[in-house]
Amino acid sequence: MSYASPIVFVVDDDVSVRESLELLIESAGWQAQTFASAQEFLTHSPDQAGPSCLVLDVNPDFTGLELQQSLALDRRDIPVILISGNDVGEATVRAMKAGAVAFLMKPLDADALLRAIEHAIGRSRATRGREGE
Repeated sequence: MSYASPIVFVVDDDVSVRESLELLIESAGWQAQTFASAQEFLTHSPDQAGPSCLVLDVNPDFTGLELQQSLALDRRDIPVILISGNDVGEATVRAMKAGAVAFLMKPLDADALLRAIEHAIGRSRATRGREGE
């Protein structure tokens, strides 16, 4: 089965974070699509043909967790990697229980993030393969 190039969606309200993650993701050979908010991402409604994942900022009002929970129900083919600049201990537990691939703290370790993205894209491929059977 042939796939389009994997897409890594990034949702973060900080434009400098979005831009740096876009460069990192594209340097690793994946496509990047960035969004300033969960609402902007939902409006985009990704229906891409290939595997994907979402790198999602957990901002102080926890809309990132709400988006993750929604995707866990409706779009299981888009695994989520949560990132945060704040200590959100309870959020970490909730995120992992809801199926997050990883929960990483800012400033992000580029290698750890790339490993998490690779794992998430593998999970997306596997989910898409099961759904295609």
